[in-house]
Amino acid sequence: MTMTTLGAVELTAGMTAVTVFSRALFLLPRHAWRLPSRLRLALRFAPAAALAGVVAPELLLAGGNAGPVWIRLGAAGLASGYFLARRQILGTIVCGMLGYWLLRLLA
Repeated sequence: MTMTTLGAVELTAGMTAVTVFSRALFLLPRHAWRLPSRLRLALRFAPAAALAGVVAPELLLAGGNAGPVWIRLGAAGLASGYFLARRQILGTIVCGMLGYWLLRLLA
């Protein structure tokens, strides 16, 4: 099924409206929200959980688009080693991607 230009414009406008509305909800209150301490503690782990949710299926599931298992596990091992040594998330992502590309070139 193909989408018409009008359909694409309507879809884009709808997605924009939903995004703006959902983000504006946090700007409407006049004072800062007081979050319970347990919720604040849980939110500290949200970025790591989101990254794991994106990486884990591609890394662990067979038949992924990222190539053979040894390439995926090798890149994950390099990234994990970097993280354990430096504790920097951006460097971990860069190290993992560079390792992945190098291992793909070797394959």
